[in-house]
Amino acid sequence: MSHAWSIGRAVNELTAAFEAAGLDTPRLDARILVGHAVKLEASLLFARGERILSGAEAALVRDFAARRVRHEPVSRITGQRGFWGLDFAITPDTLDPRPDTEALVSAVLATKAQYIAPRILDLGTGSGCILLAILKDWPEATGLGVDINSGAVTAAAANAARLGLAGRASFQTGSWCEDLEERFNIIVSNPPYIADGERCALAPEVAMYDPEVALFAGADGLAAYRALIPGARTHLCKDGQLFLEIGAGQAPGVADLLIGAGFRAPETHLDLTGTIRCLGTTPA
Repeated sequence: MSHAWSIGRAVNELTAAFEAAGLDTPRLDARILVGHAVKLEASLLFARGERILSGAEAALVRDFAARRVRHEPVSRITGQRGFWGLDFAITPDTLDPRPDTEALVSAVLATKAQYIAPRILDLGTGSGCILLAILKDWPEATGLGVDINSGAVTAAAANAARLGLAGRASFQTGSWCEDLEERFNIIVSNPPYIADGERCALAPEVAMYDPEVALFAGADGLAAYRALIPGARTHLCKDGQLFLEIGAGQAPGVADLLIGAGFRAPETHLDLTGTIRCLGTTPA
């Protein structure tokens, strides 16, 4: 790579390097990473394409390029991910939010007419993206996010403060519903649901960089549901609702667990690919 880079040349050279590495979106990745290094939105790079990078900017670009070639996700390099139209800071302690999970947010927000000022519990909150996206679009709601990882709790609280939601969202370290006494109108969770044996099938961007505790859930991928569903039943109000993200093909197995724990047969909600991504249910 050149020692004296213009912005445009840096984008072109990173694009070529990412293509050679077999990355799926080489030019988009290059634009985002160069833009992050020079503190410009990717859409503005063309207008500044002839500007020469400073030595510090060039060093950042080289570092970003090396990390991306090793399949570190762009979001991990920049430290942020867009979700539900909001920007969330992510850390090594948090799952990288995926668009599929927006189906969970959409399902919860569809219940707005049923509650005046609901209390919402987010189990396994990670970056806080689910709870905070819901609260952003539901001004009367308040919520609690729980995560077993104290680093994730810190990250979620910081996201709440940055988004102006710290007054309506709190976060604490814990394992599912243990040590909770409050009842909630809505409980939501995107728990780990990948079977241990599917590790080798994951993209390196996931397997190498997302925290294992947020991904894997035993031999059949249902261990987290077995752990959280009974507690969720106990901590729901009488008119409460539980919403769970699930993996492809897991609807029957999770539905059996729900019914066995005293819930009604769940409704299904699809993600943008048409896959059943969320189950919603109420106490029987």
